[in-house]
Amino acid sequence: MPSKGKRKLAQTEEYLSAQAQKALADRLARAEGHLRSIRQMVIDHRCADDILIQIAAVKAALNQTAAVLIDNEMRACVDTCMGGTADERLDRVTKALAAVLKSS
Repeated sequence: MPSKGKRKLAQTEEYLSAQAQKALADRLARAEGHLRSIRQMVIDHRCADDILIQIAAVKAALNQTAAVLIDNEMRACVDTCMGGTADERLDRVTKALAAVLKSS
């Protein structure tokens, strides 16, 4: 997926607390490690059913990470890091949620 580059915060205030940032980074690190182990399973010619089960586990972990962001952080992000009018911010939130739901 092509990167659109880093978006700068609309304001200088950050929406993620240090604790929330660490928790999300830790979740992603676990998923990253799990994904590396799946790659090794492919290299080792493990059975497809084992690999698919592990892929499902990584997808679930990423979905949970997205759910935490949606539940805990999206509202704060709308107020601190999204610029534009209320309608423009709502459009961005809607597009982000649609992308998460489409990939689930």
